[in-house]
Amino acid sequence: MGNKAFVGYEYREITVKIGMSSVYADGYENFGWKLEDSYMSLGKPGSVTMKFKRDRKIRNKAELTRLQRQFDAVASDIVSLDSSKRIKASVVAYIVGIVGTAFMAGSVFSVTAGLILPCIILAFPAFIGWVLPYFLYRAIEKKKTMAVTPLIDFKYDEIYTVCEKANGLLDRVV
Repeated sequence: MGNKAFVGYEYREITVKIGMSSVYADGYENFGWKLEDSYMSLGKPGSVTMKFKRDRKIRNKAELTRLQRQFDAVASDIVSLDSSKRIKASVVAYIVGIVGTAFMAGSVFSVTAGLILPCIILAFPAFIGWVLPYFLYRAIEKKKTMAVTPLIDFKYDEIYTVCEKANGLLDRVV
């Protein structure tokens, strides 16, 4: 029988957006972590839970942990920037839709009161308020995407720099 040296492991479980799972899988490898398992998160739709392990006696652990925190912060910034593309567009579209619905309510109340002319006058902005949100959403999202994309690219460059530093700290025993 061959004597196999004992290796103690530490474990880490994280839940991330599905779109960022490959970034975390590749990035954490540079901090000494090995992906053990990943599965869809039940509590958070659109998220995946990833389980990692690494040797407890890894060299440069304190510096790797510091760089890993920096990686996590930058990855969180990327998720925030990505979601910011849709937030403003959604808010504007919802507000315009609600205003359109208010005009439609006024139109319905006018017709029930027997006032046909105000009903017709209020129906036009109502229909516009129901159609316009789609186009507003697309235009605002496109504009925000053009503004945010360079920032996201910069953050990815930052992640790659952090991972490169961390990878340099790992022992490469083959």
